[in-house]
Amino acid sequence: MSTNLQTMTDPTKMGLGRSIAVLTSGGDAQGMNAAVRATVRVGLYTGAKVYFVHEGYQGLVDGGENIRPATWESVSMMLQLGGTVIGSARCKDFRAREGRMKAACNLVKLGITNLCVIGGDGSLTGANEFRTEWSGLLADLRRAGKIMDEEAKKSSHLNIVGMVGSIDNDFCGTDMTIGTDSALHRIIEVVDAITTTAQSHQRTFILEVMGRHCGYLALVSALACGADWVFIPEMPPDDGWEEHLCRRLANQRARGSRLNVIIVAEGAMSRDGKPISSDHIKKLVTDRLGFDTRTTVLGHVQRGGTPSAFDRILGSRMGVEAVMALLEATPDTPACIVSLSGNQAVRLPLMECVQVTKDVTAAMAEGRFEDAIKLRGKSFENNWNTYKLLAHINPPDVKSNINVAIINVGAPCAGMNAAVRAAVRMGIIQGHNMLAVHDGFDGLAHGQIEPINWTSVSGWTGLGGSKLGTKRTLPGKLMEEITQNIAKFNIHALVIIGGFEAYVGGLEMVQAREKYEEACIPMVVIPATVSNNVPGSDFSIGADTALNTITSTCDRIKQSAAGTKRRVFLVETMGGYCGYLATMAGLAAGADAAYIFEEKFNIKDLEGNVEHLVEKMKTTVKRGLVLRNENSNANYTTDFIFNLYSEEGKGVFDCRKNVLGHMQQGGTPTPFDRNFGTKMGAKSVLWLTEKLKECYRHGRIFANTPNSACVLGMRKRALTFQPLAELKGDTDFEHRIPKTQWWLKIRPIMKILAKYNIKLDTSEHADMEHVIKKRSPLSS
Repeated sequence: MSTNLQTMTDPTKMGLGRSIAVLTSGGDAQGMNAAVRATVRVGLYTGAKVYFVHEGYQGLVDGGENIRPATWESVSMMLQLGGTVIGSARCKDFRAREGRMKAACNLVKLGITNLCVIGGDGSLTGANEFRTEWSGLLADLRRAGKIMDEEAKKSSHLNIVGMVGSIDNDFCGTDMTIGTDSALHRIIEVVDAITTTAQSHQRTFILEVMGRHCGYLALVSALACGADWVFIPEMPPDDGWEEHLCRRLANQRARGSRLNVIIVAEGAMSRDGKPISSDHIKKLVTDRLGFDTRTTVLGHVQRGGTPSAFDRILGSRMGVEAVMALLEATPDTPACIVSLSGNQAVRLPLMECVQVTKDVTAAMAEGRFEDAIKLRGKSFENNWNTYKLLAHINPPDVKSNINVAIINVGAPCAGMNAAVRAAVRMGIIQGHNMLAVHDGFDGLAHGQIEPINWTSVSGWTGLGGSKLGTKRTLPGKLMEEITQNIAKFNIHALVIIGGFEAYVGGLEMVQAREKYEEACIPMVVIPATVSNNVPGSDFSIGADTALNTITSTCDRIKQSAAGTKRRVFLVETMGGYCGYLATMAGLAAGADAAYIFEEKFNIKDLEGNVEHLVEKMKTTVKRGLVLRNENSNANYTTDFIFNLYSEEGKGVFDCRKNVLGHMQQGGTPTPFDRNFGTKMGAKSVLWLTEKLKECYRHGRIFANTPNSACVLGMRKRALTFQPLAELKGDTDFEHRIPKTQWWLKIRPIMKILAKYNIKLDTSEHADMEHVIKKRSPLSS
């Protein structure tokens, strides 16, 4: 499974003569259907035969009608459904050798030697055991006369690939398991709803979330909503926590807060191993503080509902990777799982991941809690450290006498406020004075600058838009006034949060260093825009929220089209010249096409799309969804394409159009954007603090090196700082996009899943990696 040079292999013939079965097992998770759909469609695309195994391992054991051939159309309209359409069951029979023999017999009879398992660690361990004893099972079946020698020979080896479907995110080696992001969506929806009622009555709310052995959901929810306290199994509170908790809640109230939120993982326990239940905490708070306290146990709500855009894309990309891993496997290849690390597809040895997952449980049982957090991975550890720093005010005794200003630039987007809150609080923890600049560079030029403190950013993580106010004005023409105000307010460092204007504004500020000494201060740009078009970062704050808005709208549109039949919807998305939103929403909503600026198209392509839709109307799937990025082509406008489709589709389908507009910039931020914004805000100020130390000379700050003005971005698997000046070469300034964009590589997946006959580039493989070397996306 290393990078073979298979450029010559025709991907549409890779699976000829092969059979793949797909099953979902264990607890259900949102996004499993996306994984099943992608596995089926890519399997069929490669020429393989694909089978559904209904009801998990039970269906594998019982055989018969439970193992059925899958068709292209049979996975239609699955993408937006929660749970698993092919069913899942806990299976005792498969645990016994006799049950596994029956399962092996059923597979051999159908000539299936490739198994794709979507489930948690128990399901995947079971799959590996099945594979390990495969030859022994076949020998027993031959002896018992249940299979012929010829059949045994044809099925001499079983390939297994796993995808982790678990809302708990409790499987080590993977950044995000299928279902985790959707579960966080459910939790945050509830937290937001509870917050409004808690504030009305000045209540304390205790929220119990899932996670018997893993505190990921509790921890990220606490980070995303700014909870006062979180209880997780990996890190029980110190002895005497009851006093500490009550003191903290009372302090919050004394500071003017009208509510307290406490989040508890269901597996939370004390240092001596006793469970800490939500009822126990409620009694404590009520008895000691007399606060009006309520508990809410979320339970199976977290497993339900429609999958988030991230889980659909994760499931779809994993399905593609799983089929490739199966078809490339040799008898010597260990069973692997496919996963995403940052935005990279990776393959990991299944049993290594299982072992590390078991090591976490052992560390917790032995009281080695620091080890448990480390073993969970860099992302988990980083979440924990960020949460500890930001949850409670703990400013140092000595002030730094440094003034750090924070500014929002460009169009507003969800998650900006989370970044501002984290930057303000991290600055206060570092001993700095934090300044808020209102209305972008305009405000900086006109002196709209005021101190901002710990309490003034309370509750900001869940607010959409920009509380500071933001404008698109660039600093170039206002530089005289801006530098005067930098001197007047004694600003030593600048955090610029925004989109392409923030990036260009940062470059103009760097340029101004040649003329104005006041501009010689450390600066950091945090990408925040729905368009995801800032050079230096694979993701920007706000894009995930916009993507979910587009995806949920497309779901409703598809439902309408499915009801009326023979209807094609054309939807225009935002993004400027950047096709990220159109492409990703196309993948998440199951679109037939997505027109973008980066991939040039002509009248022949438009004709080809119409023909494709005409063919589609002959099947049972009588509807179409086409996305168009707002600036994809100056002449082939949304109206032009709508008119073309309406004319060419006459008598076969009718066409409707929707322009989504500014709804894509609004709404409350998704858990990802809250968490991402929080980490970016905190990390930017920590970096500025270090830079300020480097740039302090003769009693003043002087920063004029390229690496003292950076973009903080996520690159592949880590957050990195890149000098603004170095990024100029990778920028198309005319069209306001980076010259290289990682997501263009996954566009073929969208086309293959929409049944276009195109070639998938199989030359770039995901290497088999080892868990120990793993890094994680929001780490470092």
